[in-house]
Amino acid sequence: MVLLSLAFGAIVGLSLGLTGGGGAIFAVPLLVYGLSVEPRQAVGISLAAVGMTAAVGLLIRWKAGQVEVVTGLLFAVAGMAGAPIGSWLSGVIPESLLLLLFALLMFVVAARMWQDARRDTKHAANSAAEDGPICGRDTAGKLRLASPCVVVLCVVGVLTGVLAGMFGVGGGFVIVPALVLFTGMAIHRAVGTSLLVITLICAAGVASHLLAQRAIPLDMTLYFVGGGVLGMFAGIWVSRALSGPALQKGFAAVIVAVAVFVILRNTAYLGS
Repeated sequence: MVLLSLAFGAIVGLSLGLTGGGGAIFAVPLLVYGLSVEPRQAVGISLAAVGMTAAVGLLIRWKAGQVEVVTGLLFAVAGMAGAPIGSWLSGVIPESLLLLLFALLMFVVAARMWQDARRDTKHAANSAAEDGPICGRDTAGKLRLASPCVVVLCVVGVLTGVLAGMFGVGGGFVIVPALVLFTGMAIHRAVGTSLLVITLICAAGVASHLLAQRAIPLDMTLYFVGGGVLGMFAGIWVSRALSGPALQKGFAAVIVAVAVFVILRNTAYLGS
């Protein structure tokens, strides 16, 4: 069990390090089908593991000057408000239906990653600059928090928090594109800032699960985190030698395969 927890955590961390987002989507299926953890408990373990792993990545990005703290905190506060809603929903939805909904979310994430891989990043950045993001910036590059900007960031933040509390995902696949699109943030800063948001939203999600009296086994969580941190560093190192778009397409294909597996397992269970 210890070796499996470390190995599965490493898979999640490796995918996070390679792609910068979307890796946490593997955590719940690995816990449920690989370690026989019941789905609601798997969500709690995933939130704790993803949050702690993201915190380690946050320190690295913060030291490199790739975190916009004010923007991240605004996004995170809204997300922390949404996390308890998602946690409550995960408690009232039947486990089999929860897993099927999770599989649908995986399809959405895979489509998002495939789309990002096909998009010309430089062209998209130029287009965003020409169209003008909702959140403007002053001459020093500091974000102007006008009303439309605050509203958009809060709405997307709440939705991200709901997804985190409900499915145990960090939400980087939503946060990074939103920061780039709505605030005109450079991709590296968006990834770094998203780690701040993920850390705080996951903390709120964990608190919600504990308040709902859902146990989160500390030993398995720590093993998962240990493997995740090692995998994340390995992913960051490997990613320097590989093509980003090819990696994203590869992970999108793997996510689809896992989603199909989850659906087949649950439909077989419901039919028996």
